[in-house]
Amino acid sequence: MNKSRVLTMALTAVLLITALIFMAGCYPVATEGEEGGFDWTIIIFLVLIFAVFYFLLIRPQRKRQKQQQQLMEELKRGDKVITSGGIYGVIDSVSEDSIIIKVESGTTMRLAKSSVALKREQQ
Repeated sequence: MNKSRVLTMALTAVLLITALIFMAGCYPVATEGEEGGFDWTIIIFLVLIFAVFYFLLIRPQRKRQKQQQQLMEELKRGDKVITSGGIYGVIDSVSEDSIIIKVESGTTMRLAKSSVALKREQQ
């Protein structure tokens, strides 16, 4: 199984368990002769759900965005790249928001910097 599928399954399991515990806590707290009080378990489980979302979804996405931004800033002439469309090429020139790559046939193409998916190792 790939990592994203395992994380999705774990998140689903945690959410189902939390929902079951939450529904089990939806009964009157007070019994005969006692006053009803505030049930802190609801807030604890809401915080738990937020923490799970943060560590399984938000944090990894921010890390990927930071890596992509760093990749775009480090692009320079002569780097071998692969675009998000699957085009292999060598960077011919770099401007502020776009790059010009040369593909195998000698054709040059202007692309947005954000369309670069990977930087290939020099071979």
